[in-house]
Amino acid sequence: MILAKNPDIKLASLDKVGARVASLQSLKIDGFALQGLIAKCPNLLTSEEFDPIISFLVDELEGRLDPELVERLLSVVDTSILLSFNQKVRLLLLHGIPKEKISHVLNKVYLNKLLYQKSVEDIERLISFLEPFGGIGIIARRPVILNSDLDSQLIPRVDFIRNLSGEDDFATGTVLRRLPAILSYSVEHMNSHVEFLKSFAGLTSEQVFKIVHVFPNVISTSKERKLRPRIEFLKECGFDSPGMFKFLSKAPLILALSEDNLSHKLGFLVKIGYKHRTKELAFAMGAVTRTSTDNMQRVIGLYLSYGLSFEDILAMSTKHPQVLQYNYTSLEEKLEYLIEYMGREVEEILAFPAFLGYKLDSRIKHRYEEKLKSRGENMSLNKLLTVSAERFSKAADNIEIICL
Repeated sequence: MILAKNPDIKLASLDKVGARVASLQSLKIDGFALQGLIAKCPNLLTSEEFDPIISFLVDELEGRLDPELVERLLSVVDTSILLSFNQKVRLLLLHGIPKEKISHVLNKVYLNKLLYQKSVEDIERLISFLEPFGGIGIIARRPVILNSDLDSQLIPRVDFIRNLSGEDDFATGTVLRRLPAILSYSVEHMNSHVEFLKSFAGLTSEQVFKIVHVFPNVISTSKERKLRPRIEFLKECGFDSPGMFKFLSKAPLILALSEDNLSHKLGFLVKIGYKHRTKELAFAMGAVTRTSTDNMQRVIGLYLSYGLSFEDILAMSTKHPQVLQYNYTSLEEKLEYLIEYMGREVEEILAFPAFLGYKLDSRIKHRYEEKLKSRGENMSLNKLLTVSAERFSKAADNIEIICL
């Protein structure tokens, strides 16, 4: 069949055919994949039109492309188009796409569009347009951007975000770098979310952008399933528009987490003692959006195992909401060190719950061990950890001098 489809094989030297097969094998095309590719494209074994692309894949890209992508590439009907593929990939590499990521980038792009619809000049214009906002870095994280039309899609979408930012290129770039996928949404979609937040939450355009700047995923969040009920919840908790803006700037995840996730956390908070429709409950909910339900449950269980009551946990978390979001393993190590090595009572963290947020080795252990060397009197946890390094060092030196 192969000889019938490509009579030139009869005239080609064995060395030439063997070299071509070896090149394909170096691109990880072997076994049944190699048989299938040659059966589909018999001239692949002899045609010189494939020399530039195969040489490029083997020598310049060092065989980094996925075999499936190579097969699709070598199966094109019009082999003359393959020359432009080399140019386009070189352009991406020249602008900063690492070789080790080029396969990932090309796998995410519509190959036919890249080969037949995007010229080298088109790609150059697209990269140049994005340059002030993060350029090739955005493309590396979201390669499908290369599928977009610059004039009808990317420029209007970036301009919308830029206008919302007050024409701040750096802030616009921050949004794009944090969530390159935002460029997948139409101007109409983004505008509908902005207008919803302005009308239903009473926010200004500037405030909406500040929330988008912190949490761009708000643009991808369902208005009716998530945004409306979450904003309604904050209203019921007593937040006016300015208060809601401050809250969402610090805890925007509350807008995007699943209903199941939030309902479980709400149940834990009510069990601890938080009251419905209160700002305290909302602040606690904002804090626990940064942790998993499982971690939160284990943390509460850890506090209880050390003799603290629900009332104690409520008092701590009201004073320092982060105590419910800390990592369970890290928290366990700090409590063990506090009681076993420092000889303190667990009740001391009720007065200073922020103790649990300091790093164990670089702050807690270091400060405590330095205090022991100076043979000074016991400091409160607050004073031990919150004074500046300079003041702490001077205090330790003075105590050591007095003791001497």
